[in-house]
Amino acid sequence: MQYWLMKSEPNVWSIDNQKKSGLKGATWDGVRNYQAANNLKKMSKGDLCFFYHSNIGKEIVGIVEVIKDAFIDPTDKDGKFVAVQVRFKKALNKPVSLEEIKKNPNLRRLPLVRQSRLSVMPIDTKSWKIILKMSSIG
Repeated sequence: MQYWLMKSEPNVWSIDNQKKSGLKGATWDGVRNYQAANNLKKMSKGDLCFFYHSNIGKEIVGIVEVIKDAFIDPTDKDGKFVAVQVRFKKALNKPVSLEEIKKNPNLRRLPLVRQSRLSVMPIDTKSWKIILKMSSIG
């Protein structure tokens, strides 16, 4: 299993929208950055992803699970980009802000800090556990 972080603007698609999508989950589509799209391609069913509210809030608010490997993004007319299907797992007891992450010296190497515009990124196991602890889930 691998860990990831997926960013969404909460006024477009929030953790509450994700939760309401139920057991069938929702298609994570519309990714047009090649590096982010390559990360989607690397995801496997069962992988866990932090759900990050970008622009408004700038914080990790929950966890989703990949329930379907990458497939051609139905919103891409050219068929070059992929999407994955994700299902809500849980909301964090306490959201973890970007500010808190930046203050933690053990998280400085995260793509979230170094490549702030990337919408889908890997999270190493150690960082995943640190963030869970910061959220008081882990």
